[in-house]
Amino acid sequence: MTGVSTREVEADDAGVRLDRWFRRHFPDLAHGQLEKLLRKGQIRVDGARAKANQRLDVGQRIRVPPLRPAADERPKRAAPKVTAAEREMLQQAVLHRDDAVLVIDKPAGLAVQGGTGTARHLDAMLDALTFDARERPRLVHRLDKDTSGVLILGRTARAAAALSAAFKARATEKIYWAIVCGRPAQREGTITAPLAKGGGPGKERVFVDPDGQRAVTDYVTVDTAHRQAAWLALRPVTGRTHQLRAHCAYLGTPILGDGKYGGQEAFLSGLPLDRQLHLHARRISIANPAGGRLTVEAPIPAHFQRSMVALGFDVSAYQDPFADEAPAQPRRRRRARQQ
Repeated sequence: MTGVSTREVEADDAGVRLDRWFRRHFPDLAHGQLEKLLRKGQIRVDGARAKANQRLDVGQRIRVPPLRPAADERPKRAAPKVTAAEREMLQQAVLHRDDAVLVIDKPAGLAVQGGTGTARHLDAMLDALTFDARERPRLVHRLDKDTSGVLILGRTARAAAALSAAFKARATEKIYWAIVCGRPAQREGTITAPLAKGGGPGKERVFVDPDGQRAVTDYVTVDTAHRQAAWLALRPVTGRTHQLRAHCAYLGTPILGDGKYGGQEAFLSGLPLDRQLHLHARRISIANPAGGRLTVEAPIPAHFQRSMVALGFDVSAYQDPFADEAPAQPRRRRRARQQ
């Protein structure tokens, strides 16, 4: 931009911070430049000096000064283009779509966001899921790269903000399925074991630590294959990184295929079982910004299904142990191996 312009805040940007508004509409503007323009008063909202954390209201007018790339700013690498095969894969993975929300069945092996050594990830492919919307969909929560299942996206800025607030307030219910090695000593319970992060870049993992962040998981054993394995329904009350994987290992029953947290104990010999992680985000229930409550279930992935058959688990007999419980008020359970 070479001249001063004025932009009016639209409904989809209501409640967004000013710095995030600039990131959304002027992605090439460096954060340092933005702060400098704010300090000098060159960016104004309704004629007044503004701050980066100021929340915007519909109809406010933002003065945008001439914006030029910083002289020392390195050119950004262009995001990799979405291939036709990736576009088809993602569009076929859609489980629900309305004006506010998009829900997909994330395949195991696809990272949600980029990182060290991760060039192919969902966040870089979201243009393939725009459909008829004016905006690119936005991530509002995460799944591990090797975890499959339900993932929610906001189709507008306002919807994404509402969904993010619901996750932050724990006004959602997420049910995961896991096949674990061994079987829990108690058939059901609540794991209360604080978690702390450790490991260097690219080696992120968590550990049970009395001084860590509060982490709580409800679990129910759906079925067992003798003492070899168990099928668990898991409901995370908190949402820490790798919480379910660390909590299952803490119970002494690491998730099948999870060598990171279970080592060799996370693999069973003598059965035709895949070595992939057997953790699946089966169902989610959340308030829909468009109105009502949205509940979506993801089909069982092929590797998980094969292992269930090999272990003799009958999906048709499944009855959701959490079906009649409100997400904000989990029922009281026996505590399992509390730290």
